Amino acid sequence: MTASMHVAAAVALPDHLADLAVEALIDEADLSPKPALVDRRGSGAHSDLHLGLMHASAFALWPCFRDMAQAALTCGALGQPLREALGRIGRDGEAAMLAITGGVNTHRGAIWALGLLVAAHALAPGDPDAGAIAARAGRIALVEDRFAPAQPGSHGLQVQRRYGARGAREEAQLGFPSVVRHGLPQLRHSRSAGSGEQNARLDALLAIMAQLDDTCVLWRAGPEGLQAMHHGARSVLAAGGSATLGGRRALRELDRRLHALNASPGGAADLLAACLFLDHLGSH
Repeated sequence: MTASMHVAAAVALPDHLADLAVEALIDEADLSPKPALVDRRGSGAHSDLHLGLMHASAFALWPCFRDMAQAALTCGALGQPLREALGRIGRDGEAAMLAITGGVNTHRGAIWALGLLVAAHALAPGDPDAGAIAARAGRIALVEDRFAPAQPGSHGLQVQRRYGARGAREEAQLGFPSVVRHGLPQLRHSRSAGSGEQNARLDALLAIMAQLDDTCVLWRAGPEGLQAMHHGARSVLAAGGSATLGGRRALRELDRRLHALNASPGGAADLLAACLFLDHLGSH
């Protein structure tokens, strides 16, 4: 029996997974200093967000994640009934989020990513392997949701058409490669190197930022912003990561540059939350 199953023996699995998803969102929000993102220092490159709002949004999503896990248990198999249940629950969760935040999009991308991962784990709770969970989530994401509303004017779709970037949908359908191949390995490498938990999480975020076509950055700052994000994140890691003096200097420069471009890597932040969720699954 895995650690996750031991906990679920005392707490119902849907409740347990919702707890971990919200915990991942809170941990991502609190992590500091994140370049141009909301954290304990302030609002980053955002004028409409702050840490308290991020916390309130995360807690408001607990029922959404619980219901997604329950839908996976009820459906019992990967297919269109599950995909469409998740879509409906996710849209309800987004409405609850917007009601709490006064219409501000705090976690739309995280609902998508974490919702898929929550459901994927609930389908096979005896398999805690992060790669396997992400692959199952990818297979769910590939299924058509016939009731999904068209969003031709969304920022993500506009950016994808303009720059040919891979968006959140494609990232999920591929099994979250930015998380499985980059974020999680860097998180574990930095931990094993003795960097400390907060620095290891910062390094995981930077590993995601170093290669992700972040549509939030592209929307706000175009290819120049994306190039600045990639180059700056790679510079921090090349200097030894956020636990080193050189890495911290490079991180401050990256923060300054992204602020100047008004480029907030919100897509990378959502994927860091997904990374922390998968990591939590392996340790609970």
